[in-house]
Amino acid sequence: MTTPYVIGIGNAVMDVIAPTSDATLARLGVEKGIMQLIDRERSEFLMAAQSADPQAGKARLVPGGSVANTLAGLGMMGLRTAFIGKVAGDPLGLSYAEQTEAQGTVFVNPPVAGEVAPTSRSIIFVTPDGERSMNTYLGISGELGPEDVNPATFSGCDWLFLEGYLFDKDAGKAAFLKAAEACHAAGGQAGIALSDPFCVDRHREGFRRLVAGPMDYVIGNVHEWQSLYQVTDLEQALQMARADCGTVICTRSGEDAILIRGEERVTAPVHRVVPVDATGAGDQFAAGLILGLARGLPLAVAGRMGCIAAAEVISHVGPRPESDLLAAFRAEGLI
Repeated sequence: MTTPYVIGIGNAVMDVIAPTSDATLARLGVEKGIMQLIDRERSEFLMAAQSADPQAGKARLVPGGSVANTLAGLGMMGLRTAFIGKVAGDPLGLSYAEQTEAQGTVFVNPPVAGEVAPTSRSIIFVTPDGERSMNTYLGISGELGPEDVNPATFSGCDWLFLEGYLFDKDAGKAAFLKAAEACHAAGGQAGIALSDPFCVDRHREGFRRLVAGPMDYVIGNVHEWQSLYQVTDLEQALQMARADCGTVICTRSGEDAILIRGEERVTAPVHRVVPVDATGAGDQFAAGLILGLARGLPLAVAGRMGCIAAAEVISHVGPRPESDLLAAFRAEGLI
């Protein structure tokens, strides 16, 4: 059996993880413990303030972004992966591309040179109590469009995974449709993570067309499915989703995941753990799930693999696995 090849499209966001103090947060006007979108000027101010702070620890630069995290997890589990994202030819962008390649995922598009928006970054201030305060500038990443999707990249593609956040702009929508078409032409399966109920609210009709059209599988949580179909009853939302899409996956924070494929409906048990850092839980659930689907394993097994991967990543700081997930799957008799 050949190794499955997974291509992902998403935001290429460099995480700038910076140890700091509560006093510095107050001085910089950063609201503690939340994620907020900031503009270019604010991001440059925070970057400069962080590097100039004599009390702060040295910042770590870690490639991030939802789909990029999923691909990193899949690569660690032995799949071939490629990432279509957009970075500038600035130090952050060059580092992002270099680190992505070094971790085994092909970074398809070279950093963009010239007068362009800077590479996207999330400046994450970490206080001694472990609380993370995220300040995200979307930069060039949100400008990804159909011109960044080369159908030749999809030769041999088995699975395509898209990030709902990029659906916010018309260029992103066009890129998704072009990629799905190229994936299907190669004989692959295309899917998306709904990403965020507010994103779904903003583009409900577009998401509905995508789910009912070129998507073969869709991952969402309770709030995202309810938002998509504008109902408060989850069962009603899932019935509507099932009528639209071949494979429907619903995660429920701390509860068993629900997976529906045609007439088949199963649940995947979640074993509760106390989260150290919930960042990346959904990203790694997707990685475990896609691995199971790509290997042709039963739907319930793929769902359980997703739950195990999510549990691993919330047991430590950072959005990517730190232990051998294949060993964990073997321990449960899943592979």
